[in-house]
Amino acid sequence: MRKILLPAVLALAVCVPQKAAAWPTVYAEHFYRLYHLHLYQYPERTAENIMYLEYALRSPFANPLNALATIPDAKHWERYRYLFYMHVNLKLTELHLNWGSKYQKRTAYFYNAPWKFENLESLDRAEELFRYALRYWNDAKDWSRKAARLRCHMEEIQFWQDENHRIENGELNYKAIIEEQLRRVAKVRAAFQAMDENTY
Repeated sequence: MRKILLPAVLALAVCVPQKAAAWPTVYAEHFYRLYHLHLYQYPERTAENIMYLEYALRSPFANPLNALATIPDAKHWERYRYLFYMHVNLKLTELHLNWGSKYQKRTAYFYNAPWKFENLESLDRAEELFRYALRYWNDAKDWSRKAARLRCHMEEIQFWQDENHRIENGELNYKAIIEEQLRRVAKVRAAFQAMDENTY
């Protein structure tokens, strides 16, 4: 009897699904890895990416052994963290600009007069998102300035270092783009406000 039971117990032990061990998502690098580009930039997908990157900004860094680049000393570790914050803030700037463009109205056409208030609400949302983008851009510039003071190279995050260089020499400047979008919002809003929605 014992000879029959032993194989049966072993077979059950193998067949019964075991609880899988999960790696907790607690570090900034973990949340950053969840960020991904979508082919179609729907608002809910943009919001998902914003959430991941916001968590990345608020979370502690993993041990330097598990960083996204090789960290040989404290100077590299400091520059790595500054570049990480700069890059994440840049991504948040881009995401808010992209999301705001979904609500932006390029022109106030006369035949949109019956939907004047809906269009004004849409412009308010666009302006709010563009102002968030400006805030993240200012943060990205602050982190970029700190990173630029430290001269050490990390091959694995060359792209972040390129962004740092482009910000510092003025080649990458989201402030001009955001301010242009805010001016356009104000111009189109004024055109909608001047409309009489009952004339069409």
